[in-house]
Amino acid sequence: MLLNINTDPRDHSTCALSYEAENNWLRATWRGYVDPAEAMRGAQAYLHHAAQMPSPLLLNDNSQLRGPWFDSLDWLAEVWVPQASRLGLRYVAHVQQADRHSDIIPARMPSSVPFELQIFQNLEDAQNWLRQCRIPS
Repeated sequence: MLLNINTDPRDHSTCALSYEAENNWLRATWRGYVDPAEAMRGAQAYLHHAAQMPSPLLLNDNSQLRGPWFDSLDWLAEVWVPQASRLGLRYVAHVQQADRHSDIIPARMPSSVPFELQIFQNLEDAQNWLRQCRIPS
């Protein structure tokens, strides 16, 4: 179920947020060249919708991004991460963009986040890992 989509009218880059009931996760799908303002709007949309439809699982799909992505990891670490954690986020599968040298999340995300963050090179592996996270230990 599509919850939110932000599209930049200049270049048609997007951030789409959906809830996948069969997997009980939220999915953020990023496409094109996303500038910092777009990235922040997408991240804030996640927080807004996670408050209404909490899920411990997030699939963050950057596989279709181009160029540098969201240069404000300080904002992510200081604002987004604590809020997402309070909303119940426990597992994040981050799929790297194709031009991985532009994806700063793996190299610069603080190591002490209050949820488990796994980095993947392809969507299928990320989905399989999140499915395993749903199984109670």
